[in-house]
This record gives sequence, structure tokens and C-alpha cells, in this order.
Amino acid sequence: MKKLLTCWLVAVMLMLMSSAASAATVDEKKDAVRKAVAETLQTLYKLQPSAQAAVEGNAGYAVFNNIGTKIFITGGGKGKGLAVNNNDKTETFMKMVELQVGFGFGIKEFSVIFVFETEEALNTFVNQGWEFGGQATLAATDNVNGGSMAGAASISPGVWMYQLTKKGLAAEITAKGTRYYKDGDLK
Repeated sequence: MKKLLTCWLVAVMLMLMSSAASAATVDEKKDAVRKAVAETLQTLYKLQPSAQAAVEGNAGYAVFNNIGTKIFITGGGKGKGLAVNNNDKTETFMKMVELQVGFGFGIKEFSVIFVFETEEALNTFVNQGWEFGGQATLAATDNVNGGSMAGAASISPGVWMYQLTKKGLAAEITAKGTRYYKDGDLK
């Protein structure tokens, strides 16, 4: 009963925080996302200095800041982010949701940074979104690109991903039932 009450209180607090956040204007929400993206990139650059050249030197990138919760056998997460075309500086505000099944309990804050080598890969991500199903453990190195993407995982041809937790660069990168899509509220 005590655990049920605790879960209920956490849910109510999250709803209240969500209501307060929705009172902000569209421009304020966009600025908050931009600030979070800039902070995430600075953290990545401190942990992995070669990442800055990778992010800035390719067709584009996307950064998401997420929070996930796990209560007993189900869990999920949500987050907001921004995809940027480096060629024309177009910004697309996006969201992500994650669902997972498995035993556990807790809250995890993490960030995901995608680097797109081609504009086609970036446009596919922005316009069609992505879904990762099941559990995919991603490769952490690529002999072709050497150190230019050190610390990133190749998730498809021309697309790389860094994952950060509050503890730094993730040693293992996984994706479970995650969907990335345009944020209709921040057009």
C-alpha cells in the first residue's frame, strides 16, 4: 500500500510539473529547448572533444533530453529535442517517447545526440521519425571513420549516436521501443 501511495504521489507531481510548464509561451518553450540542447552539447564536447567537429562538420544533428521512469514491470520515458540542418540552419523541434517492459524501479535522466552525415538521413529522421523496437545494442566503433566519431555508436549508414547520462558518456547504448517525431506544439 505504501508503494502504491508513493507511485500515486510521483504521478501527481509529474502532472503538476507538466501543467506549470504548459503555461509558457511557444517562444519560451523553444528557448528552453535550445538552452537544454546547448548545455547537452557542451557536456558532450567536454567528455568527447572530437564530438564537436563531428556535430558541426556533418549535414546535421539532433539532441534530445529525456527522463524515464520504471515501476515494477513497465516503464517509459519522454523528452524534447531539436534537429538542426547545418547547411541552412533550419531547426525542427521534436519529441520522443519510450516504452519498455522488464523488472525495475527508478528514474533515469539521459540525453541522446544524433549526428547525420547526409542531408537525406537527417530529412528522413525529421520528416518520418524513427522507431526502435525490441532491444538493440549498438556498435561503439567503426574502423572506417577512425577517431572522428569516437564515443559514438553507428546506428545506421551515415547516422551516429552519442548517449549521455548524468554520470557521463554511456558505456553501452541501447534503444527500446523509442519513437522520435515532430513537436506539433512548437512549429
